[in-house]
Amino acid sequence: MITKIFSMMKRRMAAANSSSFILHSSFIIVFSLLATSCSKFLEEQVPQATLTQDEVKDPKYIDNVLTSAYAGLLSIEDMNASFSLWNYDTRSDDAYVGGAGFSDGDVFHNLERGNGFLTTDWNFGSIWSKLYNYLSRVSLSIDVLATADQQNATIQQRTAEMKFLRAYGHFQLKRLFKKIPFVNKPNMTEEDYNNLSNTEYTNDEGWQQIINDLEDAYQVLPVSQTEKGRPTKAAAAAFLAKVYLYKAYHQDDASSNKVTSINSDDLQKVVEYTNPSIFTAAGYGLESDLHNNFRPEEAYENGKESIWAVQYSKNDGTTWGNLNFSNRLIVPCIPKVHDSGADFYKPSHNLVNAYRTNSDGLPRLDDFNSTDYTVGSGETVDPRLFVTVGVPGTPYMFNPAYMMAESNTWSRSGGNYGYFVSLKQNVDPALTDVYIYNCDNQWASSMNRIVFRYADVLLMRAEALIQLGQTAEGIQLVNQVRDRANGMIKNSVVANYQVKYGVRYAVGRYNGSYDKETAMKILKMERRLELAMEAERFFDLVRWGDAATVINRFYATESEKMNFLEGSSFTADKNEYCPVPYEQIAASNGHYQQNCGNW
Repeated sequence: MITKIFSMMKRRMAAANSSSFILHSSFIIVFSLLATSCSKFLEEQVPQATLTQDEVKDPKYIDNVLTSAYAGLLSIEDMNASFSLWNYDTRSDDAYVGGAGFSDGDVFHNLERGNGFLTTDWNFGSIWSKLYNYLSRVSLSIDVLATADQQNATIQQRTAEMKFLRAYGHFQLKRLFKKIPFVNKPNMTEEDYNNLSNTEYTNDEGWQQIINDLEDAYQVLPVSQTEKGRPTKAAAAAFLAKVYLYKAYHQDDASSNKVTSINSDDLQKVVEYTNPSIFTAAGYGLESDLHNNFRPEEAYENGKESIWAVQYSKNDGTTWGNLNFSNRLIVPCIPKVHDSGADFYKPSHNLVNAYRTNSDGLPRLDDFNSTDYTVGSGETVDPRLFVTVGVPGTPYMFNPAYMMAESNTWSRSGGNYGYFVSLKQNVDPALTDVYIYNCDNQWASSMNRIVFRYADVLLMRAEALIQLGQTAEGIQLVNQVRDRANGMIKNSVVANYQVKYGVRYAVGRYNGSYDKETAMKILKMERRLELAMEAERFFDLVRWGDAATVINRFYATESEKMNFLEGSSFTADKNEYCPVPYEQIAASNGHYQQNCGNW
């Protein structure tokens, strides 16, 4: 049995009150301290007792109040609306939607092509309502905490945790929809909810609302937590750095999504919150092998690179355990193992080609897509390719019993979406019934999902320094990440690919003197290579103001190989954000405005 915060917290059974409100018809806030009413996360449990109004305020009972909020990270999301947002990253040049065909998840296929989607499409309303339902649990937890002794250290720390979780929900919504209502005022009534506006704050002010919660949390959260699912001071710092980095690229022109300026004060905050002392003092650093971050075994989960992760569990008394069902669509078809794999989130040719390196072992920044990389071609590549992407001619999940091939047995779409497979979310099939389970003919694992990891912190700091003109210092941080990649040539799960599969590796360092424009080009490529298939790429492109240029170039080159992309087009000042769902606009009594783009 894995002992993790969520599986442990759900056994702390308690019941007290329940409250519900309705926000603009589809935003239904339901919160209950009765363990059996929250979700399937808790429904297997039988309440042992109830809490009185006074007991709810007692620090020794307070974790019973927070169970519902933490449980929401697992129980509210699903495979069609994952809180990791992988479904929505398929708009980037990293991945195709995949699946059985173009009618399988058609709303996402329209989204990846940049046309044909509507404000009434279910995928917009689904992730909106799920994230707000999650936020409702967090907000009501904060309200309950506010009734307890504010001088008590436990109450202060739990309030900080809830503010961190509230920031997470608002952050994901803002990346998706830009114009969002903020659920961040105390003791909100039904009238308060119905009068919320999604233009109460400018874009810049909206980011600041998230920052306010995180700065409060940062002041209180401890350096370490016994229960790994709880955020720490370093987690708050990493999160603050990320939000300040988004805020730095100002998009406050209401009629467009263009980056109008880059704010140096915000960049300085990124530098402040990525100070190495914050992380090294708490024991964080780079793993020797990138793959260690994506392993389900207890020896690897919550490793030194994992700053904050959503904790999944198995064998915890529920039917299937608190497994990660949000990634179950990413499992491919594996002959004689699970032919029912859904085979979504397929890496693109463009991404695979980005890992090719030149004679200096450096990425081909300007010409990496002229020809396609194939195993045994003699070209050199970065070893991170094979930790990120399952490539035909190499073993699936590093197990030679499952050699991948360009055959339809490895592609649910018959090759229409190619034969590459995402590896970071998947588990070796040999670990079936140990860390991965067939649940109702679909697959789920107990592997954590890392939200903030140390490599991202290094690259955020590098980006801020480069934008501030400190290019040499920024490039050295990029080199730290590349040094790990270079070490993987001899010391990693894919080190033997050179001998066994005819792969050639080369990873070099950047040793020159670079102007800001070139240094940013280097940084952007490094973020892509390091964080590929972790649902960051599309949002990075929007943050930088590069989305239209990069994705339209991707359509032009990739459609030559993938016919389904013919006719695709990314519309600037529209496609950067999802539309505010129609049902939310319609039920808002005029309080919500649509994003720009003539939806």
